[in-house]
Amino acid sequence: MAGFPDHRRFALVALDEAGLLYALRSLEDPALRFLVAPPAPFFPDYAPELDDEQAALLGLGSAEDALVLVVVTPGASPADATANLLAPVVVNQRTRTAAQVVLDQDLPLHAPLGG
Repeated sequence: MAGFPDHRRFALVALDEAGLLYALRSLEDPALRFLVAPPAPFFPDYAPELDDEQAALLGLGSAEDALVLVVVTPGASPADATANLLAPVVVNQRTRTAAQVVLDQDLPLHAPLGG
């Protein structure tokens, strides 16, 4: 995760039964957690494009191997929550390796989850 170079191993923990919210919890420091979510329920037109170098870094053979999650910043109320669409977390579902990648696209860092 950007800004946390000493934290390289994370567990993905579901926070609700619907699969809308997850926590990426550091295995080095369990108190460090990032709220993440699959983008489709909130941003149905979101189509991140990884470059060849990013895909190779993760060992992605096809788009189906990738699980894309956006980092969510909670707000004072649920309606104030935002998602970072510019730098999603991409997980190779076959190898379970992941990285936060910065996309070469014009996407917001703080897109409102509510629309």
